[in-house]
Amino acid sequence: MGSRTALVEDLMERFPHVPREAVFKEDLLRGGVAFDPSALSDNESGEVKPKSYFIFSFDHGTLPELGEAALRRPPEEIILTGGPYDLRRTVVSVRVNPSSPYRVAADAEGLLGLYLDGKRIADVGVPPMPEYYRHKLSNGKSVMEVAPTIQWGYLIYLTVFRVCQYFGAKEECQYCDINHNWRQHKAAGRPYTGVKDVEEVLEALEIIDRYDTLKASTAYTLTGGAITKTVAGRDEADFYGHYAKAIEERFPGRWIGKVVAQALPRDDVQRFKDYGVQIYHPNYEVWDRRLFELYCPGKERYVGRDEWHKRILDSAEIFGARNVIPNFVAGVEMAEPFGFTTVDEAIASTTEGLRFFMSHGITPRFTTWCPEPTTPLGKANPQGAPLEYHIRLLEAYRATMDEFGLASPPGYGLPGPGRAVFSVSSFMDSLPEEDPATVESARQSHGPAVR
Repeated sequence: MGSRTALVEDLMERFPHVPREAVFKEDLLRGGVAFDPSALSDNESGEVKPKSYFIFSFDHGTLPELGEAALRRPPEEIILTGGPYDLRRTVVSVRVNPSSPYRVAADAEGLLGLYLDGKRIADVGVPPMPEYYRHKLSNGKSVMEVAPTIQWGYLIYLTVFRVCQYFGAKEECQYCDINHNWRQHKAAGRPYTGVKDVEEVLEALEIIDRYDTLKASTAYTLTGGAITKTVAGRDEADFYGHYAKAIEERFPGRWIGKVVAQALPRDDVQRFKDYGVQIYHPNYEVWDRRLFELYCPGKERYVGRDEWHKRILDSAEIFGARNVIPNFVAGVEMAEPFGFTTVDEAIASTTEGLRFFMSHGITPRFTTWCPEPTTPLGKANPQGAPLEYHIRLLEAYRATMDEFGLASPPGYGLPGPGRAVFSVSSFMDSLPEEDPATVESARQSHGPAVR
């Protein structure tokens, strides 16, 4: 096809049941977006909430390669609306790619728009600077550094351990740039706390709670790199769990508490539950056995794929199946030189994984793969996976949920095009709308949602 526009429109025509908003969102997430200087933020001194780099870079270049976007950060997320495709409100996480066919720029009247192949295709909204970002901790650190918010303010993202103990080519996940992201921010002289002190986290949350008068922040995620030994004398369950314990004691019931960690043994998972965690994300990354072994060598070495899956199922007995939500990295299935060579094969494999977990009442979610250039898979696959793969995955995901009678997972806000806030994939945008009262009831009970 002669243009990106032609490809996108062809996929929208071929897959009419996938919301058109999701087609554009997936393309922006997989391939990134360029920013005109007129669309960049003034960092923490401006009126726009800047990109916080909350765990990974999610960029298609290193900081030195991003030009002015490395000095004046782009917004954390953008909202697409209107345009010739009459897009409903769509929240998209920003992944910078100076060579992307998509570009955000201001027009002659100063209004931001998204341009594709030189034509304006949507109006662009940017997140306003939240009041809580304007206040410092007592030690001078910013709230954005300690407790950034994403998903248009819905989720507080607490990366309390900024590096991973799976280290080096023989252990690091081949698509993950957490360790490089740490190094590049330190090299640039940016504040990027390696291990966040629990009292700093609590102070940042107090500021958010005080100034978030609309209670837009609804959940927090505790996460960071894998811990194979200890951090500050604590193993993984105790390290991440003790933050949850402190948060729940200081702010009982204020937020939905979530932890992203490895698939841990049953006793460790029970500790998470005892500490007050409500939702557990033991990410399985990629379904295919051969690809898991190749792409997640540290996880294969320390735990193993079969044991990882067994632990996910075991954790459902502790948290309830609805509250176990493992993530996978959508698109790495097709990464050269080891991945599937056709979309049909990749979708069949990934759907097999979805059916395995959903048949047990567990609803996975996914992050759209961003091929960061400092990772082995990103370096070998700068274009990522084909857009068709991502569109067909949305179709397969919803069909599998319908097959097993599952509703949207808790802790992600409302599903449906025009309503979803989850910004790093379109799975929530592609699900049917649900009654807000039903979603809130499920949040309170953390039991099965009523369909």
